[in-house]
Amino acid sequence: MKHVSKRIARLLAFTVLWVGSSLAAAEDVSVVVKIGGIPWFNAMEQGIRKAGGELGVQAGMIGPTEADAAQQVRAVEDLIARKSKVIAVVPNDAKALEPVFKRARDAGIKIITHESPEQKGADWNIELTTVAGFGERHMESLAKAMAGQGKYAVFVGSLTVPLHNAWADAAIAHQKKNFPKMQLVADRFGVAENLDESHRTAQDLMRAHPDLKGFLAFGSQGPIGAGRAVLEAGKTDKVAVVGPFSPGQGAKLVKAGAIREGFIWNPSLAGEVIVRVGKMLMDGQEPSNGMEIQGLGKVLVDKERRSILGQKLETINKESIDRLVGMGL
Repeated sequence: MKHVSKRIARLLAFTVLWVGSSLAAAEDVSVVVKIGGIPWFNAMEQGIRKAGGELGVQAGMIGPTEADAAQQVRAVEDLIARKSKVIAVVPNDAKALEPVFKRARDAGIKIITHESPEQKGADWNIELTTVAGFGERHMESLAKAMAGQGKYAVFVGSLTVPLHNAWADAAIAHQKKNFPKMQLVADRFGVAENLDESHRTAQDLMRAHPDLKGFLAFGSQGPIGAGRAVLEAGKTDKVAVVGPFSPGQGAKLVKAGAIREGFIWNPSLAGEVIVRVGKMLMDGQEPSNGMEIQGLGKVLVDKERRSILGQKLETINKESIDRLVGMGL
């Protein structure tokens, strides 16, 4: 009974969204996301469900109650015990997952990551955009909104999320090379998967820097939190917010001018692609350069870096917001 109670307690520590199977059953493809219950990953769950149904595989998703590395590790441990065939993770901390990924692979489980390039211990990492292209495109948008000059701040999901920091590195390098009159006011802030923290940090930064002109926020809650702070301060015409976010969550802020623009891949499509690649691995197929993935098209496959790379972005702004919300994003 003690073992059962501990297992139930661990399961209750998560917001669990199981698709096509019971909690006790093993999934073919189990996806562990950064945090449960937010629009971005709710949309991803829809893609997981769609692809699972089309392919005839059991596919489920777990989202921890907060963006916490330890909760993700425990989730993977539970999935190893359940004998899932493929475990996919959108990591909060790439390094923290390395030991549990090794245990999973030792047990014969395939590991996929998303938003975690160069992830040690993964069989494959999947991206729907290039790192440099994503960072640079956001910086171009912010620079345009700031007229190429003034102070700005950068948010990332956390300081341990490799992809967010790689995007930030690319964006900042692009700014220094092309927009020398722009100035980063401080080191980046790891708050952008938490709405309250990103909101509070944006407020603090605007108080500390009354002449601040922009926020570049990587992490789905960053643009929302910063946008709310800008709207509340009555600075929509003075402070630009740019970054990726869920259109449905940010629609009012976009229409109010509190978020100027962002670029995203469709999280539902990302969920589909994860399951489709998972099915390939289950069937013993090896990804190959130029192969076509339904919904994504032809992809670049780097076998040395174990990466599968597509390029499919949506622009979020006043012109596109209603269309994207209508798509369920």
